[in-house]
Amino acid sequence: MSKIVKRILVFVIIIMALVAVMGGIGYYYVFSPNTVVTDDGILYIRDSNSVAQVFKTLRSRGYIKNPNTLSSVAKLKKFSSSVKSGKYKIRDGMNNNELVNMFRVGNQVPVHFTFNNMRTIEEFADEAQEELAVSKDELMALLTDSDVLAELGFNSNTILAMFIPNTYEIYWNIPAMDLLKRMKKEYARFWNENRMAKAREIGLSPEEVITLASIIEEETVKAEEYPVIAGVYMNRLNKGIKLDACPTLKFVLGDFTISRILDRHMQIDSPYNTYMYAGLPPGPIRMASIKVIDSVLNYQKHDYLFFCAKSDFSGYHNFSRTLRQHNAYAREYHRELNKRKIWK
Repeated sequence: MSKIVKRILVFVIIIMALVAVMGGIGYYYVFSPNTVVTDDGILYIRDSNSVAQVFKTLRSRGYIKNPNTLSSVAKLKKFSSSVKSGKYKIRDGMNNNELVNMFRVGNQVPVHFTFNNMRTIEEFADEAQEELAVSKDELMALLTDSDVLAELGFNSNTILAMFIPNTYEIYWNIPAMDLLKRMKKEYARFWNENRMAKAREIGLSPEEVITLASIIEEETVKAEEYPVIAGVYMNRLNKGIKLDACPTLKFVLGDFTISRILDRHMQIDSPYNTYMYAGLPPGPIRMASIKVIDSVLNYQKHDYLFFCAKSDFSGYHNFSRTLRQHNAYAREYHRELNKRKIWK
């Protein structure tokens, strides 16, 4: 073998070795695991966070083993723009390529946004601000704008009906208006053909079903009574009898802690006063849960027209077919209120 050939072979071997070394270094920089996560790994990024700020946060939390290689890969991939806001999940053992790609495309994880047992849109706005990157003030401005409500298909009286209490997967940085549009979409999904058919069968619109459900949810904490009370109110509606629902007066008074409805309360002139006006009030008095809504759609068929809280304060009710029997139960209940010195 000539000296020239030997020199060429040595040169080739050196080049190959350099390529192997550079390849190994490149693999280490790009694909070697570079995160250590011992907690939930959740990182919330606000608007206008630079790449440097985000990487600094990762270092301060101890998530990054080698910050220099992460910065080098970001430069190699020409990632220098600000990181999109959102909720990100840092997994143990992620490599620099995965981290950079996740932040560059804004590949965030959704928030499990849960709301239930709420009476007002203010409570919903509070929960949204706490769990999402949504401003309560912005939400309330939208929810009190008649044009926005009309776009959503509701008004100031019926808007509570749009919110179906449940758990939803929502991106943390969702804009306020998009959140409301999502709630409208979930409302439409909830009112599937089966529920719509049942609403038509009992002669109520979806908003009216929810309005009645909202009253029932304030009447009892006993789930087994939901369809029974729904049956009472449906009987009264069908016979043109005023609902005489105490929760509607509590709504008018703005105080659901009232234990005793007085005669003077019944004289308040409000469309929500079901002692004064027949039929359903203009809208829900709270957000109604799915279980109660379905109890209205599947209300129990019976001939009861009245119900009254039991005097043992068990939370259950006595149901009556006649006013005479109802009045007897009512006197018994009021005697117990007097005995316990409950005057309001």
